[in-house]
Amino acid sequence: MRPLFLSVLLAVSLPAAAAPTSPFPFTHNDWTLSCDNTRTCRAAGYQSDEGDDPAVSVLLTRAAGPQQRVQGQLMLGQYDEDAPKLAPGADVHLHINGTDLGRLALKEGTGALTPAQTDALLAALTRTSRIEVVGGGNQRWTLSDSGASAVLLKMDEFQGRLGTQGALVRKGNGSEDKVLPALAPPLVTLPKLPATRPADTAMAQTQATALRRALRAATPADDCAAISPEGHPMIDEPEELTITRLSSDKVLVSTLCWRAAYNEGYGFWVANDKAPFNPVLVTTSGSDSDGRVISAAHKGRGLGDCWHTTDWSWDGKRFVKTGEATSGLCRLVAAGGAWDMPTVVSKVKP
Repeated sequence: MRPLFLSVLLAVSLPAAAAPTSPFPFTHNDWTLSCDNTRTCRAAGYQSDEGDDPAVSVLLTRAAGPQQRVQGQLMLGQYDEDAPKLAPGADVHLHINGTDLGRLALKEGTGALTPAQTDALLAALTRTSRIEVVGGGNQRWTLSDSGASAVLLKMDEFQGRLGTQGALVRKGNGSEDKVLPALAPPLVTLPKLPATRPADTAMAQTQATALRRALRAATPADDCAAISPEGHPMIDEPEELTITRLSSDKVLVSTLCWRAAYNEGYGFWVANDKAPFNPVLVTTSGSDSDGRVISAAHKGRGLGDCWHTTDWSWDGKRFVKTGEATSGLCRLVAAGGAWDMPTVVSKVKP
């Protein structure tokens, strides 16, 4: 399977309404890009998907604003038990087109590139190059450059660097002072929740029929099949409702919505604590919640080497999306994915 990660894989396992709507991740061949709401961008490249090269990945991070350098990190594949392993203290170097760019400071197969190594790598990625990590015993990991130019061009475009002296791909004489500035992440303060009342717990039983009817009316049928009259083919019986007190008159209602081969999603609604309940859907793809934060985590494929995560936080009136990220492409680099590549970041104050 040649993964395009979230644009395809999650569309298969998640309901349509849960599929990401952001223009990121942007993926081309062996490279992918995520830019977040502060205008920081992260580009990740991998080994070719066409052969049996050992897994390797590079992450290039650039903050928004003028005179911002690109920070480089490298990770050797560590998912597969049969992958090449480095001996402790092994001498590992970055080679570009046969030129030794110096030793890599790796710890357990992961480490930062020096500024000089990062600059050399960026220059190589804009043209056809052979990029290798060479370790003891002539071990080699080859980083693909296929798709890098398109991804770096997209990064420049998003940050307003096209035609400037600091552009990575399409350089010009424009001043870096004119590039788009960094934006501050939004601040969300989590209020203290009141205690859930015995009557709230009882309501999940005594008002279950009316609540489910209200939830169905507020939710596209395909997004929460488990509460539809027809049910869900992979869920024998609907799960009980869970109710958490949010405020003096609002509660959080949740129940299992759907189940797929290697993911499942719970629905979360903010509702009145008495009829008419008038529930407002937050998500049908949640994984967990402590009442103040709803989180979702889903595999891009069953191997668990790529993930998509989302957080929604209660600000006292509603749940707002405070985080969304992928872990990069599904390339067997690391269990849980190689990197954190957010599209939404926030400061959440407890």
